[in-house]
Amino acid sequence: MFTGIVETVGRIATIERVEGGARLRIEAPDLVSGLGPGDSVATAGVCLTVAGHEAGSFTADAVTTTLARTTLGDRRAGDPVNLERAVRAGQPLGGHLVQGHVDEVAEVVAVSPSGATVTLAVRVGPDVAAVTVDRGSLAVDGVSLTVARLAGDVAEFAIIPYTWSHTTLSELAVGSRVNIEADLIGKYVRRLSAPYREAGGAASA
Repeated sequence: MFTGIVETVGRIATIERVEGGARLRIEAPDLVSGLGPGDSVATAGVCLTVAGHEAGSFTADAVTTTLARTTLGDRRAGDPVNLERAVRAGQPLGGHLVQGHVDEVAEVVAVSPSGATVTLAVRVGPDVAAVTVDRGSLAVDGVSLTVARLAGDVAEFAIIPYTWSHTTLSELAVGSRVNIEADLIGKYVRRLSAPYREAGGAASA
């Protein structure tokens, strides 16, 4: 479990294609000293398991399904990635509950500077839109963001200077693809309420 508060921006050193997926080596000198094999690291919003680490970098494997359903399949050596270690009991929950299980890859439709902030707009799919609310939360490439406005299928976020300069969000442009994880609580509420909503619809018909 993560919080969407990025600890550092690492960089993909190598991507080795192997049978069943790929092995990534990620340079993250600020993070490696606290990692061990089996630890979880949210990498651009994707939960990966540390296979090993050395000399300021760690390795992790991504299966074919993960590569196909997230932006990790598009990444190349040299690309920056947001990194966050799994939260431990007793640590502050500074963002929101994030699993590192990407729901979809979405497209950036606007990046608009406005004074000290930047408005970022992302077009999301119907399943994500259905569990998203104004002033709720979405994880974008692993960053916990508050939805400033939801207009149909477009979610807008007001990015503060700290977040803009300390994450990979500043690398985004119109047309960029980003990993999106919908609000965990919203997903559970929608799933658990589905039988009652369906029954109500049948009764009204």
